[in-house]
Amino acid sequence: MTSRQPDRAPGADPERGFVVGVFPKGVDGETELAELRELARTAGVETIGEVVQHRARPDPRTFVGKGKLTELKDAYTTSDAEVLLVDEELSPTQQRSLEDALEARVVDRTQLILDIFAQHATSAEGKLQVELAQLEYNLPRMRGLWQHLERLGGGVGTRGPGESQLETDRRLARTRVSLVKRRLRGLSGQRATRRKERERTSVPTIALAGYTNVGKSTLLNGLTGADASVDDRLFETLDPTTRSFEHEGKRYLVTDTVGFIRRLPTQLVEGFAATLEETLVADLVLHVADASLPEDRLRETIDAVHAVLTEIGADDVPVELVLNKVDLLDPLAERRVAHAFPRALHVSAATGEGLDALRERISELFSDRFEDVRLLVPYEDGRYLAQLYGLGAPIAERRDTPEGVRVRARLPRREIPRFAQFLVAGETDGADADAEAFRG
Repeated sequence: MTSRQPDRAPGADPERGFVVGVFPKGVDGETELAELRELARTAGVETIGEVVQHRARPDPRTFVGKGKLTELKDAYTTSDAEVLLVDEELSPTQQRSLEDALEARVVDRTQLILDIFAQHATSAEGKLQVELAQLEYNLPRMRGLWQHLERLGGGVGTRGPGESQLETDRRLARTRVSLVKRRLRGLSGQRATRRKERERTSVPTIALAGYTNVGKSTLLNGLTGADASVDDRLFETLDPTTRSFEHEGKRYLVTDTVGFIRRLPTQLVEGFAATLEETLVADLVLHVADASLPEDRLRETIDAVHAVLTEIGADDVPVELVLNKVDLLDPLAERRVAHAFPRALHVSAATGEGLDALRERISELFSDRFEDVRLLVPYEDGRYLAQLYGLGAPIAERRDTPEGVRVRARLPRREIPRFAQFLVAGETDGADADAEAFRG
């Protein structure tokens, strides 16, 4: 396997890439390769040429057929490209065959995505997740790295009790995989502790899920006033970012998760399980989609996200579809989208359009979680006031009286039994209507 080129200096010209794909007959190769070109752009590669072959399935040895391989070699050589990008995950045999035939670096779809993830990971957990995915991707491909040693195969100068270099590297890689998984489990445990604290306060949790680069981070910023990175490139967000917002006196937590993509590599689903589990434990998933896409492409990305949610076991979490970027649509296009997706909310995270309606929809979905109550807490039971504040400061009003502390609060329904002994009889409903009487 050809060694990797040194990293380019900041500001240098982008690397030149040539793309190749194999698709069944009737599939538009130009459209199919659009995502790979966008992945290449995100990775800092300029695509300068492409070859598409239509056949039922890729060749098990050379990926493209024998005749197309000759055409690919000629096109690649004359293009002055530096790397071949393949829109599929290659087997080790396919990768070696292409590298030998073209005498070039060959990077498949999974490797390209892993490279992007490596560039964007910033937290300790994100970097560990990327490392785990890369290790699991590279393990079955190590044989090609040490073919020259295996061919020695005995004779003068090769005998001895030591391990072969290939066996040594495999053992070290497996040891590192175990170590990384152990560290990720520890970080996952810390996150579980934080999550239990959130559950204790009964603050509703909302996960933003969606295809990569649909504006989830911009929506997080618009809803909560956060300052998450919103650069226009794929997989900009790898680490889950959680922020809060309040609406009508209630607090909500919103978590931005890693973006999805068609044919998300298995290594990434496994390696980023710790990140994706934020979707699993959410009370609500806001499925954010790009309304400015052509309708067939929009449906395709929505289906891809549903497939990943099902794969990670999050398909039983309530989902609300949010169509973002409606500011890019003309009135006719927006009516068409509204007809195609009648229940979806239309928003523009960039301009703020529709965000109030989105907050209102979220509030409606959680309206049965809280109840307005009035309590009379004797001074000797003051510890219960501390518990009330520990639930996320749900106290709307407080007044000290000779009998004790009178409180009007918005309590999570499941917490009402804990404070039942202090309820003012007959005043668990309609608190807002009687607020003036309470103040008096």
